[in-house]
Amino acid sequence: MFEVLVYLYEHQGALGGCADSAALSARLEGAGFDEDEVQEALAWLHGLARVNRDAVALQSAHSASLRVLAEVESARLSPESLRFLAFLESAGQLTPSQREIVIERALAVDETPVSLEWVKLIALLVLWSQQADIDELVLDELLDDGEARVLH
Repeated sequence: MFEVLVYLYEHQGALGGCADSAALSARLEGAGFDEDEVQEALAWLHGLARVNRDAVALQSAHSASLRVLAEVESARLSPESLRFLAFLESAGQLTPSQREIVIERALAVDETPVSLEWVKLIALLVLWSQQADIDELVLDELLDDGEARVLH
């Protein structure tokens, strides 16, 4: 599923463009992705759309609020992922509402613990789906694949 979501991010203009699931499914399968993997990714994206719609209640969360993780959340999210979410929030790139969406979508991934790589992609997809402005340095961090970088 990870590869399908990355492919969609790289080749799709906006997440709103995934409204026609049948056409998108056919296009992804035509690109060489397994049908089950495509269906899992589309279900995840539909979940993201649902959570985005339902997130209105979270808009009133105060930025100085303290977020305590449930036991299942702290067990499923890697320590690196949790630190990265805290970094995004402290950098002003993730609102409390968006953080909740990232956590909810991370828990929808079939991986334990959810890796930093997944959390970066999920955060990117959440911000992308909400057409949020992303600082260039933060975007660089979100797109970092963990490979060694050449400093200029």
